[in-house]
Amino acid sequence: MKKLILSFAIATLIFSCKEETKDKVEIATEAVTSDVTESVDSAKIKTETVLDTVKSKTEEKLKNVVDKGADKVIEAADKVKKSVKK
Repeated sequence: MKKLILSFAIATLIFSCKEETKDKVEIATEAVTSDVTESVDSAKIKTETVLDTVKSKTEEKLKNVVDKGADKVIEAADKVKKSVKK
């Protein structure tokens, strides 16, 4: 009988600890989820900033290349005109 009561008391303690543990796990899960969400948002913002910078630099370089190409085409056209006139 004593063993039965002792076993019942130990089982009660184990089950009561599980509820507290579940609560703690739930709180920890919420905290980790919040941290991960913040990290993802921060990474997203940093990535967008870097992409915007790269995009603007690429547009500038592309414009310069197009301008240089246009200048060379104009120069070649002028040479062709001079050749035709001679």
